[in-house]
Amino acid sequence: MNASELRSKDVAALEKEVSDLLKAHFGLRMQKATQQLTNHTVLGNTRRDIARAKTILAEKKKGAAK
Repeated sequence: MNASELRSKDVAALEKEVSDLLKAHFGLRMQKATQQLTNHTVLGNTRRDIARAKTILAEKKKGAAK
């Protein structure tokens, strides 16, 4: 998920995206704990996607407050 795709979404869709990414990240962490995760880079990529989505969500909320 890149920033331009996230910027095209509205606030509600971004909040749902963050929620979905957090659930996916939790699932990946559980897979890592049980040694079922083979590709560990997915964990870092998901963490970066969460940060990217939260940043854009904060920007949109700040812009709506003005």
